[in-house]
Amino acid sequence: MRKYLFGTGIITAFTGGLTLLRALRENEPFTWRTALAWASWGISLALAVGAIVDVRRASRGHLIAGDSPVHGREKKLLKRRLES
Repeated sequence: MRKYLFGTGIITAFTGGLTLLRALRENEPFTWRTALAWASWGISLALAVGAIVDVRRASRGHLIAGDSPVHGREKKLLKRRLES
């Protein structure tokens, strides 16, 4: 579970969210740039979680989508899981 929670994608999304929360506390007006920053953060978080789900599915031998970042490494991930 640690390898999923402490992945670079999740850590990056978490620190980005903290930065956006700090900007809200400074009583700055909510502009279109702030809205785009929040949308970007949401997309980044969704992609990080999706990558974690794909790695977990591939390591359990399930098929994953062709646009996944781990597509093509399914056998390697399954072999690594079976060895440990």
